[in-house]
Amino acid sequence: MLSSLFNRTFVTSIGRAILIAALASGFMTAQAQDADSVVIKNFMFSPMSLTVKAGSTVTWKNLDGEPHTVVNDAGIFHSAALDENDTYQFKFDKPGVYKVFCGIHPNMKATITVQ
Repeated sequence: MLSSLFNRTFVTSIGRAILIAALASGFMTAQAQDADSVVIKNFMFSPMSLTVKAGSTVTWKNLDGEPHTVVNDAGIFHSAALDENDTYQFKFDKPGVYKVFCGIHPNMKATITVQ
């Protein structure tokens, strides 16, 4: 009887450990940010500074409940208002430093460096 109880407890513990490890692994994968992406959250661009290679496409995703825009200060690109979970993409063909801000909340700023 004691052996049976021990086996059941052991198997249950191992099963839970495997489930927790699988869930944690999936959570970490879901939270991983693509190399060429920027998240808009808490009225900030994250990361605030990003370096990419020429020819890369950067994706911005708004995770705030408020709309935001992605605007280049030189007028090269300008997104429409992005609602929560909306995305905007821009392909950076030429090397340089691109300053970005939110047209609705101009205090939100970021820099994209293209090499």
